[in-house]
Amino acid sequence: MSARETHRFVMICRNFRVLAFGRDGRRRIAAAITVISNQMRLKPVIALLTCLALASPAAAAPVATPHEIEIAEGELTLHAQLYKPDGEGPFPTVIALHGCGGLTGRAEPVLPRYREWAEQFVKDGKAVLLPDSFGSRGLGPQCRVKEPKVRARRERVEDIMAARQWLTQQTWVAQDRISLIGWAHGASALLWAVRPQLVTRGTEPDFRSAVAFYPNCRISAGLGWSTRVPTLLLIGSKDDVSSPSACRQMIDGAQGRSALTRMVVFPGAYHDFDRANLPVHAANGSPDAATPEHGHIGTDPEARAEAQRLVTEWLVR
Repeated sequence: MSARETHRFVMICRNFRVLAFGRDGRRRIAAAITVISNQMRLKPVIALLTCLALASPAAAAPVATPHEIEIAEGELTLHAQLYKPDGEGPFPTVIALHGCGGLTGRAEPVLPRYREWAEQFVKDGKAVLLPDSFGSRGLGPQCRVKEPKVRARRERVEDIMAARQWLTQQTWVAQDRISLIGWAHGASALLWAVRPQLVTRGTEPDFRSAVAFYPNCRISAGLGWSTRVPTLLLIGSKDDVSSPSACRQMIDGAQGRSALTRMVVFPGAYHDFDRANLPVHAANGSPDAATPEHGHIGTDPEARAEAQRLVTEWLVR
């Protein structure tokens, strides 16, 4: 296999770990092996043996533990979770921005979808700061709130800037390598935060790069959006929660008057395609307030694996 195919195989096998050792293990193992053998053109037995070696809990690295951080933001105390490699650094650092469902679960400080990304970043030698924009204001999920009190273009941008200011005061942070990554509502906030109009006037370096997963581009597309920071946008072709066409219009409109931008559309993928082990389903049929009101959401294993590769490459620029 080529280097790219090898990376895809490893990423798919990481997803297999979630499938194989979760509920309905035998059925999920069979499904995972079928996906892997078909996508990578490997014989099923070889795929099974190799993925078991990569995915076994015994082979897994120790899980990173987050630390709660409090950041002063005017009258607000912004709570955040910090994942950091061992040592004194300085480490490249990622500010990770949760979606409309919030950062936390009922009994966990960070939902699995964000924890998995954070743990992978730590393995790659990066620190990760996850601001809790909703919980810090005493709010729950905002996906179905008609009049949200936390807006992507205002309060969440303020949270981004407060998080960045806090990071610039930490000696373990590589000051010229602070990046942004966001999902859905958090990605929409990211698009506002990287606009040239919001450039800081301090002496510290700007954000190194940014990655936006399936943001709502509809407003930005009509406002002549551009970015001062190299920005990667990832979205599924069948995303009917966000709008791939609006994002394409936004990205194309920024050409020639913007920092580097790249948009990748994954064929056949829906909203939340990078979440592990989430069958595709209609969001409006769910009573879960942490899901969108309309459209479809669900995992696309191949798009998830490719997105992991692309994000890794983008953040080492």
